[in-house]
Amino acid sequence: MNEETPESLIPYDEIVQEALRAVVGRVLHEVEMQGALPGTHHFYITFKTRMPGVSIPKHLVERFPDEMTIVIQHRFWDLKVTEEGFSVGLSFGGVPSTLVVPFAAVTDFVDPAVDFSLKFQANGAPEGHEDHDEAENDVPAAEPIEDGSNVVSVDFTRKK
Repeated sequence: MNEETPESLIPYDEIVQEALRAVVGRVLHEVEMQGALPGTHHFYITFKTRMPGVSIPKHLVERFPDEMTIVIQHRFWDLKVTEEGFSVGLSFGGVPSTLVVPFAAVTDFVDPAVDFSLKFQANGAPEGHEDHDEAENDVPAAEPIEDGSNVVSVDFTRKK
């Protein structure tokens, strides 16, 4: 008896990934509509810097050639959210910048205030995360707690 799992003709991985990315979009849209973060909520958003549709200053691409983490907490402005992604104003070394990030480029979304985390495989990006320095756009009040509570980790690799 062959117990191999047959290859699915339904793209479950893509469907689940789209649904989870919609969570990020909805949360950011709520912040956009309110004009501020509620309570102590704040976000660490990691994304692939060279994905199609990502627009960040050249010096940031040079510093973060693969992946970058931004913090949405104290100093941000002009947050705009679309179905495809978001843009936000942040300051890096005192220089204001606008970043445009498609949701397809996001690899991690963390709200350490409530120990919530989502991890993604960036659409069209190679697997794995490259070690990188944290962006210096905002100094968070506390480091995220990595105890695994409320963490959703989804592996979107396809079986060949």
